[in-house]
Amino acid sequence: MVSFTKMQGCGNDYVYINNDEEKIIDLSDFTKKVSNRNFGIGSDGCIFIFKEYFEDDIFKDMNLDADIYFRIFNPDGTEANMCGNGIRCVAKYAYDKGLVKDRKMKIGTKSGIKDVEVDKECKNVKVNMGVPIFNTDKLEINYPKDVIVNERFFVEDIEYYMTCLSVGNLHTVIFVDDVDNIDIQKYGKAVENMKIFKDRTNVEFVQIIDRENIKIRVWERGVGETLACGTGATASVIAGYLNGVTENICNVNLKGGKLEIRYNELTNELCMIGKAEMVFEGKLY
Repeated sequence: MVSFTKMQGCGNDYVYINNDEEKIIDLSDFTKKVSNRNFGIGSDGCIFIFKEYFEDDIFKDMNLDADIYFRIFNPDGTEANMCGNGIRCVAKYAYDKGLVKDRKMKIGTKSGIKDVEVDKECKNVKVNMGVPIFNTDKLEINYPKDVIVNERFFVEDIEYYMTCLSVGNLHTVIFVDDVDNIDIQKYGKAVENMKIFKDRTNVEFVQIIDRENIKIRVWERGVGETLACGTGATASVIAGYLNGVTENICNVNLKGGKLEIRYNELTNELCMIGKAEMVFEGKLY
């Protein structure tokens, strides 16, 4: 029997497991079963939280020293490095459960340590998302240029201008006139699986409302379309700023809710602010 907590941020829902207590070994197989919306709990994946127990010492090998750690798996069993909506919920979970006593905490992820702060009402969470990475070699993109910023590609029968970067996970940002009329199943999947990406890519289709507001639809690798993506929202704002279509502080409207993204030009760091909510708790037999 496994105790779990279902949480969501902007509709991006995950099953959260305290793996210090549950000690699940095969995280990938467990996630595939639990994430199924017909035969399992149903979610965009599973997030396993650790403080003391390391099933394979991955964070010790990375030499991370954080207050709490997590690993995140997609419904198809593949592992992601980071999740913006997920890390906000991890912070709320850790603070609510008393795993971390301070509202300010350091959370260890496969993309490094993130500084996170839970507000006094324990509803909104601010995350320092760090410095974006654009170098194609570091992103493991097979492309002749060092960066892909507003580069033209043909996908199926449409010409798209793409910007590729990582804020914990690889994202490809595409600006369009109307996100509601995008055939995201067709073009999201096609971009995800372009041959230039060694391990596929997440995709954001972005519509500019004005310089301080954008609207996006998210196609996550290994998942499909989701209601929201925190790292995707962050990537979309910095891509918009670099392409001269947004300000450095911008509201991101997703299907599941709204996030505020701030880019600090002096430090080159990105900050995300948004809600984290508990949905229910239960036991899985």
